[in-house]
Amino acid sequence: MNRNLFPAPALLVLLLSSIPLSGIAGEYADQRLTLETLRQTYSDPDGQVTEIGGVEVYYKDQGEGPAILMIHGSRSTLRTWDRIAPELVDRYRVIRYDLPPHGLSGPVSDEAAERLEPAGFTAGLLDHLGVDRVTCVGVSSGGTTCMYFAAAYPDRVNRLIMSNSPSDPVRTDHMTFTPEFAKALEEFRETGFESEHFINAFLDYYSGDPRRISVQTRREYYDFNRRVTEANSTALIGIVEDHQKARTAMAGVRAPALLIWGGRDALLIPAAAGTLAGYLENTQVSTVFMPDVGHYPPLESPIRFAQIVAAYVEAATPVDFN
Repeated sequence: MNRNLFPAPALLVLLLSSIPLSGIAGEYADQRLTLETLRQTYSDPDGQVTEIGGVEVYYKDQGEGPAILMIHGSRSTLRTWDRIAPELVDRYRVIRYDLPPHGLSGPVSDEAAERLEPAGFTAGLLDHLGVDRVTCVGVSSGGTTCMYFAAAYPDRVNRLIMSNSPSDPVRTDHMTFTPEFAKALEEFRETGFESEHFINAFLDYYSGDPRRISVQTRREYYDFNRRVTEANSTALIGIVEDHQKARTAMAGVRAPALLIWGGRDALLIPAAAGTLAGYLENTQVSTVFMPDVGHYPPLESPIRFAQIVAAYVEAATPVDFN
């Protein structure tokens, strides 16, 4: 099996977006969920919907105090932060949103995809909320989105926190799949549908300890990743495939940066944290390793993750060198 083909989370999104609808319509069409169905199932009183640049975005804005913006990864939703936000809202304003067209956010039209980009969309949401400055926290490609935002809007980011985020175009030839995940990937290639078996194998593979991924989280991943296929699924996701653009942005970050790294990440091994730190060459970078955790530290160890975030926010004060 070609190990460069399927396993990386962001690459899988790109692959999904390229599969012809006819290839996934028939047998699995009745198992897909519409946005309306997902909103009926998963909306709650704390969630709100607004329109930014002609795109509906579902978000939560909770607590008071200095603002912390949390951005999920490419195959996830704002529920990534469900067990972290409660640890912070007693002293911070915690803002999180579903990256369109994922989660409970609306579709992204071709026109919007041409006009919008991740950093500007994020700025638009903060403008809507009347928030000038944030600590931006992101996991996986959510960290990349935070990085682009910090580079494009340096006056709006107090601190940058990235967790298991790529610095270079993702390679997967160093990865060894478990038999179960290899089987699930083959099934996905044949059907274009992410079954419960696939989701469970995916989460198991990318976890340091699969037992930490709750039944509820697994169900949510399954439901949200069988949403009716949307166009422009990666338009508002921060990616590093244009490496020159990404390197320029990383060098442009001025906010103090913290890397929180799951040491058992099969994709972005610990050395990747050092590479990312090196590319953030014009700011102060600190790194905290969580040696027993995989690609998604907020899912596996939310309390520890929240404690690290809070400690850094309280200790790292931006320095004005002018």
